[in-house]
Amino acid sequence: MALPFYQKSHQHYDLSYRDKDLRTAMSHYQQEKQRSAIYTHGSAAYSSRSSAAHRQESQAFSQVAASSQQQASHYSLGAEVRRKATSAYDYGYSHGLTDSSLLLEDYSSNLSPKTKRAKHSLLSGEEKENLPSAYMVPIYSGRQMHVSGITDTEEERIKEAAAYIAQRNLLASEEGIRASKQLTASKRSAHSTQATSTLEREESLEKKSREATIREKADLLSLRKTLEETQAYHGKLNEDHLLHAPEFIIKPRSHTVWEKESVKLHCSVAGWPEPRLTWYKNQVPINVHANPGKYIIESRYGIHTLEITECDFEDTAQYRASAMNVKGELSAYASVVVKRYKGELDEMRFRAGAATSPLSFAVTPYGYASKFEIHFDDKFDVSFGREGETMSLGCRVVITPEIKHFQPEVRWYRNGAPVSPSKWVQTHWSGDRATLTFSHLNKEDEGLYTIHVRMGEYYEQYSAYVFVRDADTEIEGAPAAPLDVVSLEANKDYIIVSWKQPAVDGGSPILGYFIDKCEVGTDSWSQCNDTPVKFARFPVAGLIEGRSYIFRVRAVNKNGIGLPSRVSEPVAALDPAEKARLKSRPSAPWTGQIIVTEEEPSAGIVPGPPTDLSVTEATRSYVVLSWKPPGQRGHEGIMYFVEKCDAGTENWQRVNTELPVKSPRFALFDLAEGKSYHFRVRCSNSAGIGEPSEATEVTVVGDKLDIPKAPGNVIPSRNTDTSVVVSWEESKDAKELVGYYIEASVVGSGTWEPCNNNPVKGTRFTCHGLVTGQSYVFRVRAVNAAGLSDYSQDSEAIEVKAAIGGAASPDVWPDLPAAPGGLMAPRGAVHGAFPKSCPKDALPDSKLNKPAPPSVSHKLGHTEASKVSETVQEELTPAPQKAAPPGQSKSEPLHKKKDAVAAPSPPYDITCLESFRDSMVLGWKPPEKSGGAEITGYYVNYREVTGGKPGPWREANVKAVSEEAYKISNLRENVVYQFQVAAMNLAGLGEPSAVSKCFTCEEWTIAVPGPPHSLRYSEVRKSSLVLQWKPPVHCGRTPVTGYFVDLKEASAKDDRWRGLNEAAIKHTYLKVQGLQEGVSYVFRVRAINQAGVGKPSDLAGPVVAETRPGTKEIVVDVDDDGVISLNFECDQMTPNSEFTWSKDYVRTEDSSRLEVESKGNKTKMTFKDLGMDDLGIYSCDVTDTDGIASSYLIDEDEMKRLLALSQEHKFPTVPTKSELAVEILEKGQVRFWMQAEKLSGNAKVNYIFNEKEIFEGPKYKMHIDRNTGIIEMFMEKLQDEDEGTYTFQIQDGKATGHSTLVLIGDVYKKLQKEAEFQRQEWIRKQGPHFAEYLSWEVTGECNVLLKCKVANIKKETNIVWYKDEREISVDEKHDFKDGICTLLITEFSKKDAGFYEVILKDDRGKDKSRLKLVDEAFQDLMTEVCRRIALSATDLKIQSTAEGIRLYSFVTYYLDDLKVNWSHNGTAIKYTDRVKSGVTGEQIWLQINEPTPNDKGKYVMELFDGKTGHQKMVDLSGQAYDEAYAEFQRLKQAAIAEKNRARVLGGLPDVVTIQEGKALNLTCTVWGDPAPEVSWLKNERPLASDEHCSQRFEGGKTAYFSIAGVSTADSGKYGLVVKNKYGTETSDFTVSVFIPEEEARGTTADPQKGAPKSK
Repeated sequence: MALPFYQKSHQHYDLSYRDKDLRTAMSHYQQEKQRSAIYTHGSAAYSSRSSAAHRQESQAFSQVAASSQQQASHYSLGAEVRRKATSAYDYGYSHGLTDSSLLLEDYSSNLSPKTKRAKHSLLSGEEKENLPSAYMVPIYSGRQMHVSGITDTEEERIKEAAAYIAQRNLLASEEGIRASKQLTASKRSAHSTQATSTLEREESLEKKSREATIREKADLLSLRKTLEETQAYHGKLNEDHLLHAPEFIIKPRSHTVWEKESVKLHCSVAGWPEPRLTWYKNQVPINVHANPGKYIIESRYGIHTLEITECDFEDTAQYRASAMNVKGELSAYASVVVKRYKGELDEMRFRAGAATSPLSFAVTPYGYASKFEIHFDDKFDVSFGREGETMSLGCRVVITPEIKHFQPEVRWYRNGAPVSPSKWVQTHWSGDRATLTFSHLNKEDEGLYTIHVRMGEYYEQYSAYVFVRDADTEIEGAPAAPLDVVSLEANKDYIIVSWKQPAVDGGSPILGYFIDKCEVGTDSWSQCNDTPVKFARFPVAGLIEGRSYIFRVRAVNKNGIGLPSRVSEPVAALDPAEKARLKSRPSAPWTGQIIVTEEEPSAGIVPGPPTDLSVTEATRSYVVLSWKPPGQRGHEGIMYFVEKCDAGTENWQRVNTELPVKSPRFALFDLAEGKSYHFRVRCSNSAGIGEPSEATEVTVVGDKLDIPKAPGNVIPSRNTDTSVVVSWEESKDAKELVGYYIEASVVGSGTWEPCNNNPVKGTRFTCHGLVTGQSYVFRVRAVNAAGLSDYSQDSEAIEVKAAIGGAASPDVWPDLPAAPGGLMAPRGAVHGAFPKSCPKDALPDSKLNKPAPPSVSHKLGHTEASKVSETVQEELTPAPQKAAPPGQSKSEPLHKKKDAVAAPSPPYDITCLESFRDSMVLGWKPPEKSGGAEITGYYVNYREVTGGKPGPWREANVKAVSEEAYKISNLRENVVYQFQVAAMNLAGLGEPSAVSKCFTCEEWTIAVPGPPHSLRYSEVRKSSLVLQWKPPVHCGRTPVTGYFVDLKEASAKDDRWRGLNEAAIKHTYLKVQGLQEGVSYVFRVRAINQAGVGKPSDLAGPVVAETRPGTKEIVVDVDDDGVISLNFECDQMTPNSEFTWSKDYVRTEDSSRLEVESKGNKTKMTFKDLGMDDLGIYSCDVTDTDGIASSYLIDEDEMKRLLALSQEHKFPTVPTKSELAVEILEKGQVRFWMQAEKLSGNAKVNYIFNEKEIFEGPKYKMHIDRNTGIIEMFMEKLQDEDEGTYTFQIQDGKATGHSTLVLIGDVYKKLQKEAEFQRQEWIRKQGPHFAEYLSWEVTGECNVLLKCKVANIKKETNIVWYKDEREISVDEKHDFKDGICTLLITEFSKKDAGFYEVILKDDRGKDKSRLKLVDEAFQDLMTEVCRRIALSATDLKIQSTAEGIRLYSFVTYYLDDLKVNWSHNGTAIKYTDRVKSGVTGEQIWLQINEPTPNDKGKYVMELFDGKTGHQKMVDLSGQAYDEAYAEFQRLKQAAIAEKNRARVLGGLPDVVTIQEGKALNLTCTVWGDPAPEVSWLKNERPLASDEHCSQRFEGGKTAYFSIAGVSTADSGKYGLVVKNKYGTETSDFTVSVFIPEEEARGTTADPQKGAPKSK
């Protein structure tokens, strides 16, 4: 059977499917044959019928058999079916169908005159149900790829056997259907005789079928063997022909498992090349490293397995197995459902995080509630993060009424788009709190986040902005990372990657971007562009078809390259149409997929030109072309060649010479910026290369997209105390605008900071994180793919404060009493300060003022707060004093009396910390004088005040309270109370305090927290101190999230308060830095929650910033055993003083990680095992002193330093400058070396090879330089037994060190090879040798010059050239002065191909260099020679000839490899007898005979050197044509005249010597058209014919001249004159008559020779 030409050279990718389908059909048929019931009655449906039905059908069949006419009809029908079956099977076989019954059913039904019956199928009932409705078996229009090697006879046998099988199935089906149709008639009249006849027919039919079965089986075995042999034969010929897309042999099966059980998903995939399989969960790739032990992925023996261990509810999902190779991608799906045991379901079904998606329902129909109220509590605020950090947004969701077992539907949105869980972001619902967690922040995550909660028909939502700052760059001044890297367009040849420019350029302009790619499944990143690109789009080429890739982008400026962006989503290098085709393949019953092939091809069709060629994108770096495939292209695949030429020329150059384009899109690089080009495209297939498309319009290389103009009219407006709303006018005429970047600057600072790192669209933005009270200016710039615009003009300055009233509302900032005056503290004392009361019924003389608002920073969005223990350490608090009396120095300390113990002085400054309906919490300051003993407790009294009249005192507590705060219960609401507090020590109860202010017992509804209390300071130094406090008793409506600390100079006014921390701190201490020595300060603390900032605490201080004499600090020490300890010493201790250690200002008691030892005035705290749990601030206080304390910070860096120091002390090492390395010396010696920082004179080194010590000897040479620390070992040669591990062990006193170098496998072989090479090189260079080996170059004269550079030569050195092992004789002898040896080959051609060799030799040795100039190397050289010849071509010139007009150009010389093509007005010239092309010597010409006006136009001569076309053009039109044509006419006429003019053709001698008396007879032939006139001359005078001299002219061609008897008078010069209208010619001859005697004397003169003359 004849095959189409393209199938002979290109095998279909679905060959294996169709061969397998054929075998599957045969297997199905053999299984069907084994069922006797089916073979007996010829129907597959019969197997499912009962025996009773069988008998009824037999009776019905006998009735049919009785009718001879009907029988004859059926037999004739069978013959027709047999013929149809043969052709039908051939049709189905060639179209990939395997089920014969499905193939031929249409043919059988068409032959039947009865109503069409249901088609019979071998599909099971379950498979039929799974088929789509109205499903029809597709008939492929592609041609089956028959294997070559099968003879026509064998093919006919195969077809005959296959047709027989199809016929047999068809007849059996027909008989079964006929029997079933006649069943109704048999019920009406069933006769026993007819039944007997039917049984006889069945028995004969059964015998006949069995005989046919044996014959069929033999044919099938032969057919199968032939198919397998030929398929194996083709597989060995070319395995590439077996390429085909993946196919699932075994698909993963869905599972339902119990919780805590494991489940395995299995699948098997076929395809070539072997497909790469990836598992997905809910369309997200499964990362086994992200969840160690959770997923186990294996691939063994062709079976791919995904094991999910200990399943839980979160594993309930759809899993996908994706198989991909170069031919495409195919996926198979399976679901896993995880169930719980009954009993646990009701309890845990709606537990936090148990369900993958919360239930939502319509409430009213269920009758649960008529309305739901949804509230958000503990809401997330505007948040600030940094790239690479983690962040959580969350809030508590309160829904009333609460319905058990039903949860709301919680959704998150970013900038209005739903947020889907991924590896970057996860969502969590705990039953009452919704959380959105970012595992790795990127700038892409910046935006407005909204939580949307829906419960039935009711919903509520809340939004806040998240800002993401740039991560710190590895190189100072480098730009930030780009963002939003996406793949815009993907096809087989390239993928266009786009990104957004960063807002931060590092202080210098961004020079461009580098794009990196990584194939999915690998960790290898490669850079796609050598030079940075400035345009934010780039086509990445050089991809492997069918592979998936991810991309990232890095920005670069003059300081360096910044961090890479977040990677893009994976994208496959496939055409969009191919992706759609692969995704849309439905499953067919017999193959698992439907493969759409092309129509029957038409061989030998050269594709036409592409259409609609256009430039879709043009930048300074690349140009993207797009076109449509040609309509005329045959039915095989086509490829494209892209050509370019400079505008204004016709010098077309092919761009993709090595790699043809497969897609109708292409990106061109390496174009000169600012230059103009035309482009065109050609199609090609196996039939040849088609005509080019129409050229594009002139395209100038440069960015078509302009950088946007700067925005205008930037207007800031107030918003809150920490934010400003900025609006602006959009950029004019901006195209493809990405968004805007906003920057802010504090007035006068000159420093600009970005307000957003993700471009925002629109013309309005809220800038958060500003400092309250500061004045800012703003500016905006636009961004698109071309770059960032100029900055807008700076806005007007605006002060950051709330929009309403210019300050915070009174609810958030309550009025505070004035600070008490006249108080001071002794220097270095640890003071406590408590907040003043602020009741509604404040005393008339209280002074009120407003505090400064807090400085809110970027971390306000973080709502979690860590709390420090509230343990009160009264024993550390010496008694404070009241204000010094007049005249006493404020800095002079007051000394305590130690000789007697007295009762303490009264407490003071009683304040109300929190008030409830029936109770109040009081706070006070401890007594200034403790009486010489520790205060053991306090007693509180209270009384009611009614109408301004106080009542009797009552005791609030029977048992003493140890803290400076107490809650008094059982009070009456809205009643005014006064309080007194008395302190007690060992001496007894002291005097009660002064009566407090009046406080009203009422429920405080304020949302903000109360004031912190128990402020105290310690570690006072000249520039710092540590301030500590306790949390407020009243937290407000939400928990306290942080604290703000304010300070001012003690003598300054209240408007001079300034905040110390911009961001709220979460702990209850702060180390205050930057104090001015000798200045007295006071401090206060304010708490903050989500409602706002509360009242400030009472003041702490005043305290003078100074370092007292004798102050010592904590010293960290690491002893020789590596033990780490903190040490402190105090010289001012009293007998009652003790050392107390704290971590983060919480006392460390009985810690298992620490050990404290105190002796005398020294204390030491030792770390048992320093680790991450020990990070913090360690402080040591000395009791019963004037506030002596010190602290030491151990952070992660300090911990690492101490651990390294500890390790070094325990196990000291010898520091090294460089590790053990190996290098090859000049003579091939091997040097192992390392360098230590320093070595003592006692240092020793052990040299170890493969765990055995080696010593100096013939093989090893060791050396140690103790001054420089260099340790060396030399080996003359590396042998195979030297492969292994080399170690240098250093012992220098107690310190040790070692360095190891592993030289095994490929590393050692490479080193050994390099050493041997260097050794041989050194040996070679001892004699004459080549410094540069033989190479070639093409000279300007288009000759080939073979050259090499030699060294170490002398006069006796000889150089010999060889070609194909034959010596080449060289005329010149090389003098070697310049060290260059050359061999010039002129007019290089194919005869010069071969192997060239040059040998240097003298008595010291020889060296040789060989150059291969065959195959590809010769072709490359010929290409260069042809290129040089083409470049040497002169401009085309016009020459007129007698035949026509000739266009010609000269080259240096011509080679057949140089292809010459001529075109006229852009169309290739077809050569005829009138128009010819040729080469004459060095002239290349085009001859146009008998030119006509149609020959006018532009002529282009293209010289193609194998890669590039070089063109020369001449314009043969206008005056050039007229002049050439006129000259042609003139030359033509001259040629006609020359051809037809009269001329003497021959017959006359130059000299006639004749003896006197003899007769002279001359005959001459002449020519002329018309016939010429003939006359004779003698001595240039006319000679008339007479009797003596006879003249005759006959036939117009022959002239006769005769002289009867010559005499001396006849001597002379004669001439024959011929003449016609085209010209005259004379032929002269001389007649010399001699007398014999005169001849003897030799007196005869020499005659004068004559020559023809033309007029």
